[in-house]
Amino acid sequence: VQLQASGGGLVQAGGSLRLSCAASGRAFSSYAMGWFRQAAGKEREFVAGTSRSGGSTAYTDSVKGRFTISRDNAKSTVYLQMNSLKPEDTADYYCAADFSIRRSPSPMRNDYFYWGQGTQVTVSS
Repeated sequence: VQLQASGGGLVQAGGSLRLSCAASGRAFSSYAMGWFRQAAGKEREFVAGTSRSGGSTAYTDSVKGRFTISRDNAKSTVYLQMNSLKPEDTADYYCAADFSIRRSPSPMRNDYFYWGQGTQVTVSS
């Protein structure tokens, strides 16, 4: 599986960005997807996840109500719509694939086997 993330950039606080992650190499609908982020000097943390069908999603508390994860299995792409961005959302954002079958998207970094390259998001105050 190859994952290609895009859509990062510089935005003012309160603004919006939409990240995309295009997948190839295996049937996209056969695995769950997640978005993680890593700020400078910090550990990589879970942001949002979606099940294989998109019917189940999960979010870290700090982004609930502001971020929305979605997927288009026909396009083999997962999205992260980020609204009301804050300076503390500044980080490199990574998409990742989880091949295990779970009841809900996993927030655990080690459950994701394939990773895309990061896309940088910078939110200015």
